Amino acid sequence: MAEGTNPGPPVADSIDGANDGHMRIVLAASFLLATVLPAQGPRPVPPCPRPPAGYQAELWQRAWALHHRAIVVDTHIDTTTRILDHGFDMGPRASDGHVDLQRAAEGGLDAVFYSIYVDSRFFGDEGALFATPPSSINDDWPRPRDAGAANGSARRALDMIDGLVRTVERHSDRMVLCASTATLTGAVGAGRHAALMGIEGGHAIEGDLGLLRQFHRLGVRYMTLTHTNHNEFADSCAPAEPRWGGLNRLGEKVVREMNRLGIMVDVSHVSDATFADVLQVSTAPVICSHSSLRSICPHPRNITDDMLRALAEQGGVVMINYNCGFLDAEYGKRSSARAATRRIQEKSARDTFAADSPELRQALANLDERFPPVERPPLQVLIAHLLRAIEIAGPDHVGLGSDFDGVPCVPAGIDDATFLPRLTYELLAAGQPDATVEKVLGQNLLRVFGAVERRSAELRGTAPECNDPTTDRLPRPQ
Repeated sequence: MAEGTNPGPPVADSIDGANDGHMRIVLAASFLLATVLPAQGPRPVPPCPRPPAGYQAELWQRAWALHHRAIVVDTHIDTTTRILDHGFDMGPRASDGHVDLQRAAEGGLDAVFYSIYVDSRFFGDEGALFATPPSSINDDWPRPRDAGAANGSARRALDMIDGLVRTVERHSDRMVLCASTATLTGAVGAGRHAALMGIEGGHAIEGDLGLLRQFHRLGVRYMTLTHTNHNEFADSCAPAEPRWGGLNRLGEKVVREMNRLGIMVDVSHVSDATFADVLQVSTAPVICSHSSLRSICPHPRNITDDMLRALAEQGGVVMINYNCGFLDAEYGKRSSARAATRRIQEKSARDTFAADSPELRQALANLDERFPPVERPPLQVLIAHLLRAIEIAGPDHVGLGSDFDGVPCVPAGIDDATFLPRLTYELLAAGQPDATVEKVLGQNLLRVFGAVERRSAELRGTAPECNDPTTDRLPRPQ
């Protein structure tokens, strides 16, 4: 039966019973999450390669050793999309993209929150299907004349989780599916890659708190409240016009339930109003899993210095994004102008020549020559964001959220996961102490993750939040 006043059918029925493949995800994830590996003592530091051009040899050796002794955590990598949509195998070294198991090991990338990314195209509203429960348990649910737009959000998230679970099963000698600070540090101590999950796009739960709980049971440990779309409970920074003005009442419940469950609340992608509401509602520290600084690059996806200070005061952490467009405003302008002009020329070519014709192929090749990619910004632009974040928020509130495998451009000098020791070098070269660098590399995220776990333990035994169709879409009381 439905839990509380939830208007839909039991979530176990809607996920587990409807598709045998989804039942397999539940069982496989539950099994893989069950083991905490014993540590094997201090990890050996691999031999230090020659320093990159222009790097001082002694400082490079120091940075290399520090980097490989530290636990390096990245809170946002999109390799899961490659796994699901393109059959990508993380095991061997790939010639494209940013991350695979071999390159992660070479770059000292110990733990990754792989993005359970749900594109806004999957968002829909099928609420009418669940609006009128049958009067008797023996009656069928009435089918409304207009059920609204089809919603594939939860299905997409489940398929994404299945892709990661299959990858962990395939490479279980090298990686472990983790869902706690204990399993993460245990996996790293045992010499294995720690794979965790964060949902990108709160529409994955389709406005259903029961689905939120199901995703927690599968091992999801953070959720970005929105993506580029407003959803059933929160506003995104992308659309020009707000829908709710921040969180609505359901959004408050979502944040409180995430606190109760021990899921980190992620405020990347949300509107400024949603950001402020979350800090008012959450009783645990929150994260920006992949955002940069608006004071350097004035993009709405980035956070202001005042937002960063507020995040730090609440104990949270900003994980700096490597996307060129969020780091360098000039790059963003040049890239947007190039893309707009190229789109016009491409449309003209497609209107002129037949599809798949040699003439069209040649015309498109000519466009590639006429519109080469915009030159990438240097690594120092990313370092500038890290240093300013440390200056504004303090050394306890900054980390790494690359967006590897999810963005078209990263700065020159951080081409893939193997280049990560350069971040450690550059931070040391800028005068940051070893302790601060280790915090940025992973300790800060582990601190916040642990605080969220402790808050969940404090809330153990409290009643779960439940949907209420009569009030969920009302504005938050001020």
